[in-house]
Amino acid sequence: MDRNTFTGLFLILIILVGSTWLMQPSDEDIKREKARYTQDSLARVKKPVQAPAADTAAIAAAPKVDSTLILAGPFGAANSGSSAPVILENENLKVEISPKGGRISSVELKGFKTYTQEPLIMFSGEGNKFGLIFGAAGKNISTNDLYFTPSGSSLSVAKADSGSLTMRLTYSEGKYIDYIYSLKGDSYNVGLTIATKGMQDVVAPTQQQITLNWETVLKQKEKDLPSEQRYSSAYYKLGDESVDYLSLTESEKKELTEGKIKWFSFKQHFFSNVLIAKNSFDKGEIAVNTSPDLNTVKSFTANMQIPFGRQDMTSFPMEFYFGPNQLNILEKQGFDIEKQIDLGYWPLKYINRWIVLPVFNFLEQFGWGYGLIILVLTILLKTVLLPLTYKSYLSMAKMRVLKPEMDEIKGKVGDDNPTLLQQEYLKLYKKAGVNPLGGCLPMLLQLPIIMAFFFFFPNLFELRGRSFLWMEDLSTYDAFFQLGFTVPFLGSHISLMCILMTISTLIYTYFNNQVSGATGQMKYIGYITPIIFFGVLNSYPSGLNYYYFLANMLTFAQQYIIRMFVDDKKIHAQIQENKKKPASEKKKSGFQQRMEDYMRQQQQVKAKETPAVKIGKKK
Repeated sequence: MDRNTFTGLFLILIILVGSTWLMQPSDEDIKREKARYTQDSLARVKKPVQAPAADTAAIAAAPKVDSTLILAGPFGAANSGSSAPVILENENLKVEISPKGGRISSVELKGFKTYTQEPLIMFSGEGNKFGLIFGAAGKNISTNDLYFTPSGSSLSVAKADSGSLTMRLTYSEGKYIDYIYSLKGDSYNVGLTIATKGMQDVVAPTQQQITLNWETVLKQKEKDLPSEQRYSSAYYKLGDESVDYLSLTESEKKELTEGKIKWFSFKQHFFSNVLIAKNSFDKGEIAVNTSPDLNTVKSFTANMQIPFGRQDMTSFPMEFYFGPNQLNILEKQGFDIEKQIDLGYWPLKYINRWIVLPVFNFLEQFGWGYGLIILVLTILLKTVLLPLTYKSYLSMAKMRVLKPEMDEIKGKVGDDNPTLLQQEYLKLYKKAGVNPLGGCLPMLLQLPIIMAFFFFFPNLFELRGRSFLWMEDLSTYDAFFQLGFTVPFLGSHISLMCILMTISTLIYTYFNNQVSGATGQMKYIGYITPIIFFGVLNSYPSGLNYYYFLANMLTFAQQYIIRMFVDDKKIHAQIQENKKKPASEKKKSGFQQRMEDYMRQQQQVKAKETPAVKIGKKK
């Protein structure tokens, strides 16, 4: 990238930022628009609303509801009832069960708060449904719309205690559906067994399965709604297959017909609503929908098929998990539920799972703050990677020492014959005993660990709500500067830790270029890349930017110390000694061998083409 191209890109960036600044409405424009909107709203309120004549006539002509017919229909007496919720409570959960539908209507996690410090409610409201759907007496029945009778008004357990409560939907004497809820004192689980008595003659005779319908709308719980949406979706497990999930970015519906469904989950960024079937669902359908509604993460729908044996008594045991997406807690649930936490692709997830996370959990035992834990974690990893850092620095130093000779070769050969130029370079590398990729390979070996943290910190529940210095929550960005307007690729804030990370990367790039002797296009790319990453990482967790900042500074410190022990004069003397050695004593690297083979092939191709060119010129 030459200077003109770089200048052009920089000017485009200034134009984008400047246009965003200049085109934003002024405070006076905003106040004027708000005043106009308020006047219009008042006018609409004062204006009487009249129903169209056609609608009035239709209402007048509508048939009256006959309560006698309703009572005579299937589950007739269950069409009305009490609306007072039944409360289940333990050390971790406060669960409200609505008599209408006999369903869990609200779940509060006691030990957690939302980003606004309000009680953390997993879900609540009329937008949530749960119940059985089946045919009876020629009608479609949804238990979500019918009233259950509770066996008690509340259930409270603590520590090692446990208890149960039954919600009953009665069809007639000796024919009913029970939802049996069970709760332990120190658990995030709520047991649910659906039991039927005498329903084999009520459910339509053609039905061998009953549909279990669960719909829920999950509201915002974290500071950054786009980030929360990015990590939220529906997950499920079919038989012995790996855990799978629906789209993270778009609405999607999927038929699950290829195997028994062990569990499915409506997952948010840091919390999950999981339903585990002890005997598996036969098949089902699951959907996730993005929503434009304010403070709404996503909405979810699941329709699962429960096997219905046509017997006098049947039961289908299940268990809910309402709790944090914390790896050690999810692992205790079994069935690979912990795999809905995204630790990255192969091999990144193995690095995070078996290296980074155990070290992190070990450091947690000392009771340090999480800022200090990340610092110590970074020091340990950089210490382990020190041999690679040293080898990379030494190789770049050798290339820097060779650069004058390479410039001399380039001056003699010129740029017109790149194949010959590369051949001469290879001869020089071979004589000097230098591997041109020696500085790159150690860096490439470190890249998986750098990328692994890109998945580790955004999904690490332990950082949620943890503060360090000015960063109030290490699991999300630190909005140190509020812009008051939105900038493309940045948002409406500037993260101070992201700025520090970017500055440290630029400093590291500068000194790295001094070591490697990079020039031309590679030199400019080294400076542009941190600017691009600033736009990407500005909305990522401050804990991640803090780690990258520490990694840059520690790498710089390591290279500074290494530089004290690496003498360019000694390296030059060693290279000269290598040149004096016979070729048979010099170990040839695989890269050099492949490059020599490639150059030899190019020479053969050129030799074959040359006679034809000469003949063409004679003609």
